[in-house]
Amino acid sequence: MDFLDVLRKRKTTNGPFLPDPVTPEHQRLLVEVAGMAPSHFNSQPWRFVLVDDKNTIERVAEISGQSMTQLLEEGTFWKRYRPYFRFSEAEMEKRRDGIYFDQLPAVVKPFTKQVFSGTGQAIMNRFGVPKTLGEDNRKLVAGSPLVLAVMLDKTEYRPGELSGFYSMFGMGAAMENIWLTTTALGMGIQFISTPMEIPENWRKLERLFEVPEDLELMAVYRLGYVPKEQRRPSIDWSSRQRKRVSQYVFRNTCATPEPDHEPATAPGFETRNSGGRA
Repeated sequence: MDFLDVLRKRKTTNGPFLPDPVTPEHQRLLVEVAGMAPSHFNSQPWRFVLVDDKNTIERVAEISGQSMTQLLEEGTFWKRYRPYFRFSEAEMEKRRDGIYFDQLPAVVKPFTKQVFSGTGQAIMNRFGVPKTLGEDNRKLVAGSPLVLAVMLDKTEYRPGELSGFYSMFGMGAAMENIWLTTTALGMGIQFISTPMEIPENWRKLERLFEVPEDLELMAVYRLGYVPKEQRRPSIDWSSRQRKRVSQYVFRNTCATPEPDHEPATAPGFETRNSGGRA
């Protein structure tokens, strides 16, 4: 796959993976490309745990699913991320950012406008929506053949100092290398974010991965090979829209937006339709 093809086809995998184990060769390649990322003074602050033990993955899944259920039952999820939610194509086209909920359980659809109110929350809880979605989350994670825990070395990662920023910047570059490589390998990847929202559940993951005192657990991802026909979960979204160049690029100063133009095509690269992405 050409490099620009990889960039354009990169996306988040919201659905299930194939049950096939990720080959040792591909696992090694993923961490090798992470190590090629730039870092401040070549500090390489990232550390990774590759998890392919089924029992450990199932425990991660339990914690993730429980976290999703709790966040939805309390309404924390909806309140925290409301600025990013879109419920119509028109809204998505106007804003060109966030995520469009184009797949929702039938019982939820009539209440999308009230979902952020106490009444809407009570209705969803009464119908057991948080438990349903929490179980969907658990199954997705449990069915993942590989989990990746990402950590930073605390001697480099010092929040509040420039070193903290540099470390986060390097970790982001390392993860983007991994993300793009999964695309080239026919794999998918998704952030397991819900445990991070609940401090005690995040500490459970730290203990599960036996993270030492000198490392900080930063993120957890699930990975696997993507089936040709992807079954969508009960609640799903699309995020194919991207802001126009004029909305995020300026020329010389912030007073002059860059005009919109056709997507750039480098010599030797063919522009192709990338489909949906997140």
